[in-house]
Amino acid sequence: MWIKSTRSGAGSSNCVEIRASGECIWIRDSKDPDGTMLSVGRSAWVAFLVALKQGHISQGDFATLA
Repeated sequence: MWIKSTRSGAGSSNCVEIRASGECIWIRDSKDPDGTMLSVGRSAWVAFLVALKQGHISQGDFATLA
């Protein structure tokens, strides 16, 4: 089952969705559910979330990637 953040708001299509499958976390764009997906290991995903919550990564860090 795909899930998205509760912070995304009801009806919002500008989100990422995730799905856990074994040791893999799948990530996709909610606007293009049949498009390309990214997969990362569960431990890498947890490390990413911890870094976000601790403030080591901010939205501005990704501005040059767009």
